[in-house]
Amino acid sequence: MPELPETETIARDLNRAISGSIIESVKVTRPDVLREVTPRQLASRVNGARIERTWRRAKLVVIDLSTGDRLLVQPRFTGALIVDEGSIEKELLTYSTLRFTLPRGRALHYCDVRRLGTVSLMGDARFTEYTDALGIEPLDRSFGPAQLSGVLRASVQAIKKVLMDQRKIAGIGNIYANEALWRARVDPSRAARSLTAREAAALHNGIVSVLKEAIDARGTSFRDYRDASGERGGFAERLQAYGREGKPCPRCGAKLIGTHAIDGRSTTFCARCQS
Repeated sequence: MPELPETETIARDLNRAISGSIIESVKVTRPDVLREVTPRQLASRVNGARIERTWRRAKLVVIDLSTGDRLLVQPRFTGALIVDEGSIEKELLTYSTLRFTLPRGRALHYCDVRRLGTVSLMGDARFTEYTDALGIEPLDRSFGPAQLSGVLRASVQAIKKVLMDQRKIAGIGNIYANEALWRARVDPSRAARSLTAREAAALHNGIVSVLKEAIDARGTSFRDYRDASGERGGFAERLQAYGREGKPCPRCGAKLIGTHAIDGRSTTFCARCQS
């Protein structure tokens, strides 16, 4: 599932590629990806609108329109926003669910093999209501070790589960929760409130460093994730824990352990290093 680094990469790419463009028309081929709007309403509200900017909130790609509306795209497992300038491989557009026609023969597609992602259209008040329920952004300047420690002290749940709770901290999913905890040498199953101030500081550093490095590498691709040009991210080869069950820990050499016991998601950690 695209997490913060992947959606940040997509948003930055789109902001450079389509800001200032007018949406000439929209074609919806798979309406089941739409939320809070029908295909007819979508066309009525976005046709003729200018794309002001594209940015990220949590795991959402947000496209601001001149009308005051915002398009919110949550790619989830297999979704991708792809700009077609006429040179995109056609197979990448096989699962296009929406097509926004832009000037000069260009188009913005939302493609989704499994159609588990969503595309919503929201006015300002609804957008504020929706995003106010999301947690703090881990790359905001206001998010420091003390803020993280405050979030952790309020929960008895496993630390990994807390990191992935979008109501508490926005944008971190399974990949980067595993990686941040490995970097901080923290057992993913520990109760969040049991972390000391020093451990919370180490975890904060692990979160920020892995997210920034993954953004620099344009995200992590295993099978489905693509950026706005249809290219794969390059961070997979730099993963230290996630997806490496049974392999040696890069830090101490012990065999990495895999489990689904914590939150029903794949968790990989080093029992020697992360105590």
